[in-house]
Amino acid sequence: MALIVQKFGGSSVSDAEKIKHVAARVLKTQAEGNQVVVVVSAMGDTTDELIDLANSVSSNRGNREMDMLLTAGERISMSVLAMAIQEMGGRAKSFTGYQAGISTDSNHGSARISKIEPTRIKETLADGEIAIVAGFQGFSFQTGDVTTLGRGGSDTTAVALAAALNADVCEIYSDVDGVYTADPRVVPRAHKLAQIDIDSMLELSSSGAKILYIRAVEFARRHQVPLRVRSTFSLDPGTLVYTNQPGDDVEEPIVSGVAADDTQSKITVIGLPDRPGKAAEIFQIVAEAGANIDMIVQNVSTTENHLSDISFTLIHSDRPKVVEALKAKQDEVGFQSISYDDEIGKLSIVGAGMKTSSGVSAKLFGALARAGINIEMISTSEIRISVVTRADQLKEATRVIHTAFELDSADTAIVYAGTGR
Repeated sequence: MALIVQKFGGSSVSDAEKIKHVAARVLKTQAEGNQVVVVVSAMGDTTDELIDLANSVSSNRGNREMDMLLTAGERISMSVLAMAIQEMGGRAKSFTGYQAGISTDSNHGSARISKIEPTRIKETLADGEIAIVAGFQGFSFQTGDVTTLGRGGSDTTAVALAAALNADVCEIYSDVDGVYTADPRVVPRAHKLAQIDIDSMLELSSSGAKILYIRAVEFARRHQVPLRVRSTFSLDPGTLVYTNQPGDDVEEPIVSGVAADDTQSKITVIGLPDRPGKAAEIFQIVAEAGANIDMIVQNVSTTENHLSDISFTLIHSDRPKVVEALKAKQDEVGFQSISYDDEIGKLSIVGAGMKTSSGVSAKLFGALARAGINIEMISTSEIRISVVTRADQLKEATRVIHTAFELDSADTAIVYAGTGR
């Protein structure tokens, strides 16, 4: 008997008919001789609607109350799914994050999981029932409050429970058949990968691929949880994201996929004194503002006054507070000015085979040059190359590079809903 954790996103449980479809699918998995734990997101656009509701009554929302409000969405999904399973003759119990034993720190809005004690989940499985857990939420015993896990929180919940339960696999269900070589909404000829290593998946997620959130992939990597990405709306086996080589002798493809990210901004600190410690001062200010940096480029000083420029990228939503924080310390740090650009896009190619293959960079840059797409920044790792270009060229750049690395499929990819979640 296998223990399977299944996570269903908002598009999979967006209305009553889809919830019934999920209920039937879960029951089928159990009927095949498996123990099943289900993690659900809020129905459809429920979370956005709750945020709009909060905005309509308050201009100064407290993080604690927002967590109390937003966790209602997942509680609706879990209880309605349990009812649907029971109506079909199955046995199921629903649990909040607290009831499932998910302990977190007290950081409202982006809490980190500190411990999982899934006692009630194990008891439910032992009784032959299906356990349904509200994703995205936990409980801080330090403050006695409900918390939320932030972006991708339901994915993280599912992987964390799979690790705590020593599950055989964690299945992440959305509206596409698996992990594709590019976003099939941007590149219709993208093809589905049968499998991908966890390191490449981690790079794709961090580079903008929306099929799996980076925190969940990091958790799976750390705790050796095998993932399978599937569609709620087909029986396709999906994509296996493996933490250990599955045992064949086939070499990794040079490039596994292409990811695009249009959610970033670029900040440039101009005229920074070119001496030890100044870059550290800049990034200390950024850290204190609570922002995470992605790519960094520093120009070497070529002038007699020994001044340099530093450019870095970060998500759009963090740009205003970082610019404000840097301007407040401008005189103290001693830089001349600051500029920012919200119209950038990041394109990344990822593949474990890149570290043993030559010519990858030349092919990437050559294809972009032939398409007339200018590169503004470059960042690399052993299995990833990322470039920054103009936001309005990002989709075209994705298609060009996908073709250049011979990733195009003969068939058009199928998207069953429309969000990728």
